[in-house]
Amino acid sequence: MNLRQIEVFHAVMTNGTASRAAEVLRISQPAVSKAVQELERSTGLALFHRINGRLLATSEAQLFFREVEQSFTGLIHLRSAAARIRDFGSGEIRLASLSALSTNVVPKALFEFQKRHPEVAITFQARMSSVVKDLIASGQFDVGVAADEIDLAGVDAQPFRNYRTAIALPVNHRLTERTIILPQDLHGQPFIALAPEDTTRRQVDAILESESVKPKIVLETPYSTTICAMVNAGLGCGVVNPLTAEPYLGKNLVLRPFEPEIYFRTLLLLPPNRQPSKIVRDLITELKKHADGEGHSS
Repeated sequence: MNLRQIEVFHAVMTNGTASRAAEVLRISQPAVSKAVQELERSTGLALFHRINGRLLATSEAQLFFREVEQSFTGLIHLRSAAARIRDFGSGEIRLASLSALSTNVVPKALFEFQKRHPEVAITFQARMSSVVKDLIASGQFDVGVAADEIDLAGVDAQPFRNYRTAIALPVNHRLTERTIILPQDLHGQPFIALAPEDTTRRQVDAILESESVKPKIVLETPYSTTICAMVNAGLGCGVVNPLTAEPYLGKNLVLRPFEPEIYFRTLLLLPPNRQPSKIVRDLITELKKHADGEGHSS
């Protein structure tokens, strides 16, 4: 007795005739008859009377069918589970992102994603880009967004979005009178800098050095969100991703464009050698949809 024989028997009992069962299963009628005969031999039961080429269920078939129905319900459940896992994964999704997008792009994307997939459990962590990369490379997380300074070994990476840098200033700072901030404007100014390993920090440093400009660095941090908080508190000015500054605008922080243009470059990270499930693809779609904002450049 095997699963195929049970499936054929169920189709005959459910549809009433061998010909109809063959249509439903998309096999020939002789194949149906052969499967039924093999099931009878393997079970030792006379399941059908054969009258004028038709199969008429015996009382033994009716009793056996009751048992088959229970098992078949379990089989349908397993098939549904397999389809769900194939399309949606485990029913949970794990996202890690650099802090700069954790207060704007990610919340908006997750809100829309959760409306479409209310049954999916979401885990989110805002971490340094190097940690985001490690979480993806180890397979602990499904999707990551990181700055481009990371080592890409062990992950599948693709360009995500680029954001033009801006200078965040306390609202009463004298440089707020300028429409554009130039390198020389920052000379001697209290300055909150990104971490030295940040590619944007290195680009800023190279520009300032070429202009012999030396701001007064009062604090270093890997997070644009921290720079915004410190600027909002009045500690100084700093280079930020404009999206990061959104929660602070209209309070004690204003933004001005910085020239020459520099961009925060971000990457979308996925575990290697793993085809993303449908819910992962849907989340990526939402992330990309909400990634465009002030200062974006394709």
